[in-house]
Amino acid sequence: MVTVLKAGTTEEQKRMLIKWFEDQGLRVHEYENDNQTVLGLIGDTSGIDVEMLELLDIVEHVALISEPFKKANRKFHPEDSVIDVGGRKIGGGSFAVIAGPCSVETEEQIIEVAKAVKASGATMLRGGAFKPRTSPYDFQGLKAEGLKLLLEAKRETGLPIVTEIMNQDHLDLFEDVDVIQVGARNMQNFELLKELGRTDKPILLKRGLANTIKELLMSAEYIMSGGNENVILCERGIRTFETYTRNTLDLSVIPVLHNLTHLPVVVDPSHATGHSDLVEPMAMAATAGGADGLMIEVHNNPPMALCDGAQSLTPLQFEETMKKVRRIREVVA
Repeated sequence: MVTVLKAGTTEEQKRMLIKWFEDQGLRVHEYENDNQTVLGLIGDTSGIDVEMLELLDIVEHVALISEPFKKANRKFHPEDSVIDVGGRKIGGGSFAVIAGPCSVETEEQIIEVAKAVKASGATMLRGGAFKPRTSPYDFQGLKAEGLKLLLEAKRETGLPIVTEIMNQDHLDLFEDVDVIQVGARNMQNFELLKELGRTDKPILLKRGLANTIKELLMSAEYIMSGGNENVILCERGIRTFETYTRNTLDLSVIPVLHNLTHLPVVVDPSHATGHSDLVEPMAMAATAGGADGLMIEVHNNPPMALCDGAQSLTPLQFEETMKKVRRIREVVA
């Protein structure tokens, strides 16, 4: 349930109403917007008399929320959330590009790629230290050493770093990471999501391979209900019967999510398509479709990459893609 207060409501009147809600066993989420206060009520609101509530002098209107996701719901938070990552913003008109290799391999590799993507306009550096792989025999990442190399690249370039966590037991290692990524395979790892909800770090949450939009939002709700509202949603393609691409990129998710939630929406065309020649057109399409950002894999030598070289752009290809993305942004921004 959402209760919108009238402009001019005093602080004392608001606090009295909030206390009354809390006495009914409800949690209250408060949001200020253009001299108007929105109170989102979380819990069992069946005992609240809506008609009585609307008769109060300070209440503009009351809206019931049927969706199970509350804190992620746009009705709770009408304005777009803007997530600040080391001074780089995403959401609410601010566009972010997260770029870098699928996996951190060597110090030379990650620093070379970091410098290249920054020069082309990337706002954050991605790189995998812990890698979930379908086969147990594939390269699993450098783990803690990979995190150290990412931090070295951050020192060299100033780019905030984005990297994936696989286990809540590793959280101490991520203390200096700017954005913690939850991969598609862990989207419904609820114990991990609960732990991330107790942090204050931005979380980039990827949609699972076979998960619905509602399930993605409910996973975001797990994080937000723990107190961490710095969530970025990421569409990375879903599994369908099509085999010409690695996954099927669902671009309709962008406007759907923007209607349902205030959280920023990023698109990853690299994992979605699995082919480097498809990354640029899908990045352009996602930008035109209103995405708040892109996540693109870039490697200085894709044929020799230890992970996902087939979908990685070279630094030169990334530079050309960024030029086109910027032109599209000029039209749609």
